[in-house]
Amino acid sequence: MKHFLHVMKAAQYSYAGCIRLFYETAAQAECIFFVVLLVIYGLVGATPEQFAILTFLFLLTIALEALNTAVEVLVDHLTNDFAEFARQAKDLGSFAVFCGLTMLSLYSLYVVYSQL
Repeated sequence: MKHFLHVMKAAQYSYAGCIRLFYETAAQAECIFFVVLLVIYGLVGATPEQFAILTFLFLLTIALEALNTAVEVLVDHLTNDFAEFARQAKDLGSFAVFCGLTMLSLYSLYVVYSQL
């Protein structure tokens, strides 16, 4: 019973994090991008495996976006003024999301090219 309650609490925290994340314009845009890619994959006749890899890459990217948002929330809490550490932390988080989106995009270009 103890483990079940722990899992239920963890699920509640995850749900709250998901709700918070989707207040972010970037996360909303990434979801729209994912839906557009799903449509494109359908139109070019992508395989189930390619859809699965697309979904995994999207989940990785949205996880990176969640971590980036967490860094931004903490940095904004720590300082209201310009601070070099704040700029670097935000830049690094942004770069992580950029890498995720790049993987998603390059893989999608490969899938579309290979299906045509």
